[in-house]
Amino acid sequence: MKLPETIGRAGRAAMAAAGASSLPVGQTPRQPIWAINKTVLYRYAPSAPPERRVRTPLLLVYALINRPYIFDLLPGRSFVEQMLARGFDVYLLDWGAPGPEDRATRFDDYAAEYLPRAVRRVLAAADSDDLHMLGYCIGGTLAVLYAALFPEAPLRTLALLAPPIDFAAEGGAFARWLDPRHMDVDNLVDKLGNIPPELIELGSKMLKPVENYVGVYAGLWDRIDDPAAVAAWQAMHRWVHDGVPFAGAAFRQWVNDFIRGNRLVRGELLARGRRAELANIRAPLLNVVAQHDHIVPPAQSAALMPLVASADQLLEVVPSGHVGLMGGSGARDRVWPTIAGWLAERSL
Repeated sequence: MKLPETIGRAGRAAMAAAGASSLPVGQTPRQPIWAINKTVLYRYAPSAPPERRVRTPLLLVYALINRPYIFDLLPGRSFVEQMLARGFDVYLLDWGAPGPEDRATRFDDYAAEYLPRAVRRVLAAADSDDLHMLGYCIGGTLAVLYAALFPEAPLRTLALLAPPIDFAAEGGAFARWLDPRHMDVDNLVDKLGNIPPELIELGSKMLKPVENYVGVYAGLWDRIDDPAAVAAWQAMHRWVHDGVPFAGAAFRQWVNDFIRGNRLVRGELLARGRRAELANIRAPLLNVVAQHDHIVPPAQSAALMPLVASADQLLEVVPSGHVGLMGGSGARDRVWPTIAGWLAERSL
C-alpha cells in the first residue's frame, strides 16, 4: 500500500472512531410504561401483523453495567427488531445510571423490589398471566435470583445469556483480581460511593489488553472501506465505552456475597427476608453459554443446570465470546434464532 493511500485510510479510520459516540443506536420504536427511581420499563412497538403475534410477553433484563441497547444496536443488527418481526411482545428493563444518592442500592432492591414490580407491569400491559424472562450477563444473575426468591413467580420460561452463577466452578480473572488479598472492596466503596464506569471498563479491557487496545482498531482498519461494517464497529465501540456506575452497595454485595462467598449457589443468600433457593426454579430453562467467554467463563454459567428443578432445560454452548452473543456477526444467524425458536415452542 502506497503512503498516500495509507494516510487516507488512516484518516478515514480516525474519523470513524471519533464519530462512534454520535452514531444513533437503539432506534427501534418504544415507549416507557413504568419507572421507579432510575429504572425504566420500555415496551417496543409491535411490527408483526396481529395474526402472527405471540401472546406471551418477553421481558429483557440486562446487567448493571453498560447500557441495554446492546439488545438493539442498529437496524438489521438488533435482537429486539428480530424478536418483534417474529411476533413477540418485547419489553426492556433499563436499570438506568445510579447517582451518588443511589450508593446504598443493593441486589435486594433490584431483584426483590424493582424486578417483581416490573413483571407485574408487563403482565398488566400484555394482559397475560405469565411471561418469558431473558437475562444477559449480570442481568441473568438477577433473573436467576428473582426466580430463586419467588417460587411463585409467573415465569413461563427463563432464558439466560452467559449468566455469572457459580464462582467455585470457575472464578475467572475477575475473581482473582478481586481476591481480598489484592483488593479491599469495602475501602473502595467507602471512598468512591459508586464504582465509576471507567474503572469497570479498564478491568474488562485488561482481561485481553492487546485485543482491546490494538486489535479492535486493527479490525476497523480492515473494514474501513465497508460502510455497513464500519457502522457495526462504531455501534459496538460506542456501547463498550458507554458505561454506567455500579451502585456502591450492590458492587460490595457482588464481590462479597457472589464472587467471594458464592452464596447464591450455596443457598445462603438472603434478600428482603427471603432465602434464594435455586431449587425453587422450575420454569423451562434455556442457558446460552459462550464457548470463548473470557468475562464469564463457560463453566461458571453451565454449573447452574443441575442446581435447578426445571424438568425442561437446555444448555446451548455457542462458539462466541461474551459480547458476541448479542453484538457479534454470528448472533443473528445462530444465537437469536435459537432463542426465538425455543421461546416460540413454549409460548401462547
